[in-house]
Amino acid sequence: MRGILVPAMTTPISAPVARIRIPREIWVLVAAAFVIALGFGLISPVLPQFAQSFGVGATASAIVVSVFAFFRLVFAPAGGALIVRLGERPIYLTGLLIVAASTAATAFAQSYWQLVVFRGLGGIGSVMFTVSATALMVRLAPPSIRGRVSSAYGSAFLIGGIGGPAVGGALGGLGLRVPFLAYAGALVLAAALVAIFINGHSLRPPPDAPVLPMMSAREGLRDSAYRAGLVSGFANGWANFGVRNAIIPLFVAANIGKEPWLAGAVLAIYAAGNAVGMNVAGRLSDTVGRRPFIIGGLVVAGVATIATGLATTFPILVVFSIIAGLGSGALNPSQQAAIADVIGRERNGGPALAAFQMSADAGAIIGPVLAGALVDSGSFALAFGVTGVLSLVAAVPWTRARETLPREAVEASAPSMRR
Repeated sequence: MRGILVPAMTTPISAPVARIRIPREIWVLVAAAFVIALGFGLISPVLPQFAQSFGVGATASAIVVSVFAFFRLVFAPAGGALIVRLGERPIYLTGLLIVAASTAATAFAQSYWQLVVFRGLGGIGSVMFTVSATALMVRLAPPSIRGRVSSAYGSAFLIGGIGGPAVGGALGGLGLRVPFLAYAGALVLAAALVAIFINGHSLRPPPDAPVLPMMSAREGLRDSAYRAGLVSGFANGWANFGVRNAIIPLFVAANIGKEPWLAGAVLAIYAAGNAVGMNVAGRLSDTVGRRPFIIGGLVVAGVATIATGLATTFPILVVFSIIAGLGSGALNPSQQAAIADVIGRERNGGPALAAFQMSADAGAIIGPVLAGALVDSGSFALAFGVTGVLSLVAAVPWTRARETLPREAVEASAPSMRR
């Protein structure tokens, strides 16, 4: 229910302010995100070790993580175009099923190159469902609660990500292929949730509704916040979607212990910190603004990432993982809300969203490969140090970017936050 703005005290108040509710369709996407993240968390602690079981080094095992992001990057423009042409729901469902099939095939890979191909093909489906979900949230979320919606969606991923790595590490003890089959099943379940509870007709505009103008990436580049978002998205993809998933399991195995559950526990602890930071920043960014949490999140995560490479014991690594998680948690919902502010509800943002997703995927491609090379030729400390510095550098454009939170959104959300 949309809130009613409270005028100045000199103007009569016509109605009380109601708390704006998150639409039902978004809650369905949130539930599906939890299932997807739970499944992805199953494979994250075992994927690098699975790659190394074929007799390859850190760089080659990191390529298995990067190839997924590479296919996402290559297919992102086509994914955005398909959303404009066919709608979000069918592209979302198709994407989930493609990743499910790819993940099941990965479980039966008989060589390193089969693993690379099967894992890479899943990136096509991944970009289809992630861009579709983002486009739906931009269109369905009321402007005054975009931060809260981004927080709810991101928190579902993170809560699933907390349990997933721990369970995946335990399943890895039964065999490195078992978590991939479990993840494929989780993706099919998520597709079933969306297919059953989101009606395709309810997402379509009325027949007499005007066609929304399309926002291109070129148009977005005129906005300082969109440009800064591309930089921070690249750094976030490099550090949190690429290097952390690719290098942390190898770092733990080399310096802490080789048991699969240790790497799973570290990733789960990072996700727990991420969830806390995301919930706090998601709500406050709707009243305080997006920029403070984006800048602060990049700085905190960057410093903690540099420190991670210096950890020598499991407790110290846990502390640095929590801090890094808090920082990236503050960044993510605020950054997503800022991009949604730039696009607005009056435009079809498929191409602009695809370009933003491509920036994160480019970071997730380059980061693990370069970090793996730094590990092979240098040290883990050097790999984490370069990654952390990149996050610090990415904060600089946001110090010059505009604040995207609309003034009317602050006026609408502030009363509901006090209730």
